[in-house]
Amino acid sequence: MTESEYQSLSKYQKLAAFLITIGEEQASHILRQLTDEEIEKVVKEIAKFETVDFELQEMVMEEFCSLVGKGLSSSLGGVPFAQRSLERAKGPHIASNIMLRALPASSSIDAVRELDEMDTRQIFSIIKEEQPQTISFLFSYLEPKKIATILPLFPPQRREEIVERLGTMEPISSEHIGKVLKCLSKRIAVGPQKHAVHRRGGVKTVAQLLNALDRETSKALLARIEERNAPLAQAIRKNLFSMEDIARLPVTDIQKILREVESSDLCMALKTAPESVKKAIFSALSKRAGEALKEEMEMLGPVRVSDIEQAQDRIVAIVSNLADAGEINITFDTDDIVS
Repeated sequence: MTESEYQSLSKYQKLAAFLITIGEEQASHILRQLTDEEIEKVVKEIAKFETVDFELQEMVMEEFCSLVGKGLSSSLGGVPFAQRSLERAKGPHIASNIMLRALPASSSIDAVRELDEMDTRQIFSIIKEEQPQTISFLFSYLEPKKIATILPLFPPQRREEIVERLGTMEPISSEHIGKVLKCLSKRIAVGPQKHAVHRRGGVKTVAQLLNALDRETSKALLARIEERNAPLAQAIRKNLFSMEDIARLPVTDIQKILREVESSDLCMALKTAPESVKKAIFSALSKRAGEALKEEMEMLGPVRVSDIEQAQDRIVAIVSNLADAGEINITFDTDDIVS
């Protein structure tokens, strides 16, 4: 690339080349500082750069850093790089949503996008006759909360098969994806498209789905999956977040959670919470706020177990939302997990 050609690049094209050059991990830190609108513009350009050659790397590094390391070879960009960098910066679900918005119709899954915008009953009527593998593939493009409204409409055995497929999802061939989406497009009004894969399945997605379901359905599903596939169930359990896990979060993250929680829910949820959770929460509160919470708990009196569970579920949902937004981190090391 000549100097004049480089100068003709837009700021988003230059930033895209720079992010590809510095790699996914460092790129994710920069993406966190951008607005969703800016990210979409950058992602469009990253997707166009299949590679960034040595000359462009030199120019972009000189402009952004005034220094470039020796021995750089061509750096791979394109859609996979954009997806991985966004997942590091924003989490897998927000990343895929941004990718679907950012990429042009010719390289996005318009049929799936249309599906995501339908209501629960419409989606169910379209996919109810499909095979579990196909349903799990389509579910991998939806938010866990959306899946949680559709899954209960299936018979119990079908739910188990779908969730198991979703949890063990492996890369799917482009040929299979094409067949699925071609079939789906017959029932949804979309134009022809070239499909790019932004897959979200796996154990973490299933764990988020179970957290979004009501407690009884979640417990029953996990129990049945344990009978069918014990290793998968164990992996899912390690990714489930519960009220008890709050005790393992740093104080700063607990404070962010408490800012979103209604005091009445907090008071109710702590009624049966382990001492470790109570200690962690009171440690995150000021002395005055802690005393006020204790007084409110003492005045609460007897309450129904179902009310306590609902309050705890609302708090867990808040934790999940903050984690999805990248505000807190609820991924624990395997060594820290007690089954």
